[in-house]
Amino acid sequence: MRQNILEEKDSTIHKIYIGWSAIEEFVDDLCYQIKTNYPEIKYVHGLKRGGLIPAVLISHTLGLKYVDTPEFYDGCLIIDDICDSGETLSKYKESITAVLHYKPHTSCLEPTMYAFVHEGDEWIIYPWERDDSETIQDYLK
Repeated sequence: MRQNILEEKDSTIHKIYIGWSAIEEFVDDLCYQIKTNYPEIKYVHGLKRGGLIPAVLISHTLGLKYVDTPEFYDGCLIIDDICDSGETLSKYKESITAVLHYKPHTSCLEPTMYAFVHEGDEWIIYPWERDDSETIQDYLK
């Protein structure tokens, strides 16, 4: 079983494994930010694949409706697991966005809200990913 946050040295890149208790803390932090600063949010949408689980957790916690087509809903929050390069979220510049991890030194944009700023270059592995996840973004393959 994974610990809350476990660092492991890989032969090619340093990986950080995030556990479920850390995910719950990050989601709670985002829910607080949403309730406090963005009361206009009525819907959530999780970007496939990494944003789906955080979006569902936020949806359940705040009682917000999950939608598959965010462009048809005003007040829809776009959620992803991480803003690393910023490429994925750059398609949603006009939307309110939230991520669990934000890497300001590598990202081309800043999400509206984030639970944790990660200054390192480590590859972050979430509990819903395989332990042997490739250290390359899907869109770069």
